[in-house]
Amino acid sequence: MDLKKLPKTEFAAAVAQIAGERNIDVQSILDSIEFGLISAYKRDQKERGLEIPEEDQFSAELSPENGSFKVFKIDGDKKTDVTPPGFGRIAAQTAKQVIDQKIHEAEKETVIIEFRKKIGTLVPGIVLRSDPYKMVVGVGKTEGICPKDEQIKDEQIQLGTRKWFLLKDIAQDDLGRNEIVLSRRDPEFIKQLFAREVPEVNNQAVIIERIARAAGERTKIAVSSNQAGVDPVGSCIGQKGSRIQAVLNELPKEEKVDVIAFSKNINQFIIQALSPAQDVKVISIDRNLATVSVPENQLALAIGGGGENVRLAGQLVGLEIKITQSQE
Repeated sequence: MDLKKLPKTEFAAAVAQIAGERNIDVQSILDSIEFGLISAYKRDQKERGLEIPEEDQFSAELSPENGSFKVFKIDGDKKTDVTPPGFGRIAAQTAKQVIDQKIHEAEKETVIIEFRKKIGTLVPGIVLRSDPYKMVVGVGKTEGICPKDEQIKDEQIQLGTRKWFLLKDIAQDDLGRNEIVLSRRDPEFIKQLFAREVPEVNNQAVIIERIARAAGERTKIAVSSNQAGVDPVGSCIGQKGSRIQAVLNELPKEEKVDVIAFSKNINQFIIQALSPAQDVKVISIDRNLATVSVPENQLALAIGGGGENVRLAGQLVGLEIKITQSQE
């Protein structure tokens, strides 16, 4: 369908208006309508019991005389009008569907452009649907997905529940369509929760240096301050634990969060990282292995259930940590 040959009909005026208002390329609309009309023609012929060979070529055009659509069979340089009787109604419906779809796509792309600016931040969402592979979440005027591997293990969220999500990415699905990817498992989710609840983190008076997380079980964050007089740990905890409680309220009740002071002194950092265990002593650091000792009554705390505490502490400091019992 040649844009230059498009007659000045009501349809043409409507296409031009929609293209201008929605910032959609006119030729893109016309090409899509042409494709839709050819598909509609083939479908109509099939319903009439007529099979069309796959190699047959067709084009669709807008008649300059009366503004109606016509379908032509192309055979080399020869064009044959094969428009079936009563095709005008089908053509009008097809054109309307194509234009509606183009408008929907344009609106969605506008939304996607806005959400691209929010990658790495928190967005509120309402869980709409759920299956074994993903959650579909209503975010603003559109929907996003939270894949299984971005969900907190064993977290059960009722449909209709409003939760915070990390806007992790804008990715393409198998059909090449953009989709908003959300996460509650990513360690950045924790960082953004603290930025939301702790003004000093939001204005970067307190820096979250490192995060180690076993989502749904335990998270350790190491914080520092670049501003005199600001207690980084106290800022994150808040008066009577109010700030960290606000963070915990957004997490499964089983997940604990340890806030520790970051230190460039690796020995001190290891001791802090093994919190809540006390009386930790660093015996040696050999390449990537740190050996520490703790009293017998602190062993369970230092190791944690299933070795979780020592494993996360190791992730936090960037070393494997071996725990031994102190010799009395």
